[in-house]
Amino acid sequence: MNDTVKSVEVFTLTLTRDTPYLGAGRPGEEPNAQGYFVRKANRTVYTAFDRSVLVRIETGHGIVGWGETYGLVAPGAVGAIINDLLAGFTIGRDPNDPTLIYDDLYDLMRVRGYTGGFYVDALAAIDIALWDIAGKQQGKPVHALLGGAVHSRIPAYVSGLPESTRAKRAALAQTWQARGFNAFKFATPVADDGAAAEMETLRSALGDEARIAADMHWNQTADEALELIAAMQPYGLWFAEAPVRTEDICGLERVTKTSATPIAVGEEWRTEHDFLQRVGRCKIAIVQPEMGHKGITNFMRIGAIAAAHSIEIIPHATIGTGVFLAASLQASSALSAVTCHEFQHSIFEPNRRLLAGDMDCEKGAYTLPTGNGLGVELSSEALELLQRL
Repeated sequence: MNDTVKSVEVFTLTLTRDTPYLGAGRPGEEPNAQGYFVRKANRTVYTAFDRSVLVRIETGHGIVGWGETYGLVAPGAVGAIINDLLAGFTIGRDPNDPTLIYDDLYDLMRVRGYTGGFYVDALAAIDIALWDIAGKQQGKPVHALLGGAVHSRIPAYVSGLPESTRAKRAALAQTWQARGFNAFKFATPVADDGAAAEMETLRSALGDEARIAADMHWNQTADEALELIAAMQPYGLWFAEAPVRTEDICGLERVTKTSATPIAVGEEWRTEHDFLQRVGRCKIAIVQPEMGHKGITNFMRIGAIAAAHSIEIIPHATIGTGVFLAASLQASSALSAVTCHEFQHSIFEPNRRLLAGDMDCEKGAYTLPTGNGLGVELSSEALELLQRL
């Protein structure tokens, strides 16, 4: 039966947090009137709350798909792009081919240089919702539309240790280790005593078998990154993430070809073109696609490039309701090169009430949500929290 998109709606969903992401702000990092503050160590804006942009797409036959993208900062930009432009070119389309719709929408603004940022974030949300509908139309989970699941469980690493001291961060990691997790990542900008000291403490607390990675937050020159990585290496560094500024492809090339530690990159990339600009020049060990920036279509394209170049895939997972996390797990399960997946415990655990479904992360691994489409739906509480954009 012919079933086309009838409506596209955009919402925000905001939740308060007891402690900001990555932990409490340091002196001079108080939130402004919008709830934004800048962490001095990496000069990046953060929020005192969680917020996502959610897209609800409904077909003429009443099938509803949900998509999600970043909404932390300036969510109105994403909402305006969808409401003013993308929705009009999505309504009336057959959602059974999300990739075709994605490419048509992407091409709309290519000549004007809109190939990333808020524009592609907006596309990602629409793309996820269309894949959700396509799965529901066919009575299948999304991973079945992507070739089938090669992973039924996906190993997870604990990301972020939002405590105020090195000792407390190590103790928090130990509590997760006791729950069956043995892979961890800390953020160097909030390692107040230095990254090497943080690594030393975590290694002592977690033992020789634990995997410990460092997120360097795009905050160094190549020389600075190499020095910092060398200081952490004696303690068994699993991988170093985002060692140089994202624009610095020359710096990334130097770090990846000089450091003995595997280098992980790609969270902030929007499309496969960002990957292709770097993969020929840089010795990338791990690529980290973020579903909220890429959508399922680009996530899978990046996965194919990684597989062709024997690059490991460890997807990033950021702040959200869980809709794009479910999409990330569906796509990850269909990619053989995926070896692990980020677990943002400080977001997943308090926000799990926003979703209905059986998606979970325990004993060191994610279990895939079951059911058609993404396998999750917004809970009644989540629906009540939506604010239309």
